Amino acid sequence: MKFLAEINVMPLKALLDPQGKAVNATLHGIGFNEVSNVRIGKHINLEIEAASKEIAMEKVTEICSKVLSNPVMEGFDFSLTEIKE
Repeated sequence: MKFLAEINVMPLKALLDPQGKAVNATLHGIGFNEVSNVRIGKHINLEIEAASKEIAMEKVTEICSKVLSNPVMEGFDFSLTEIKE
């Protein structure tokens, strides 16, 4: 079976997000004062082959933990959908 994982990696809420702060300030500077708490992260799509959805979820979790995120500074979540070929 083949699955599409759509992964979001974000800075932990307890940590300062300098990129988010800069974008927030820029948005306020050009008149978008209704915007607040901007956080900048990464969105990653990957396809993975696995015997079941549960195994795919385990593999994607391992990939996120070991490669795509820094657990000291970032958290992640993902959705997984089967690709029908």
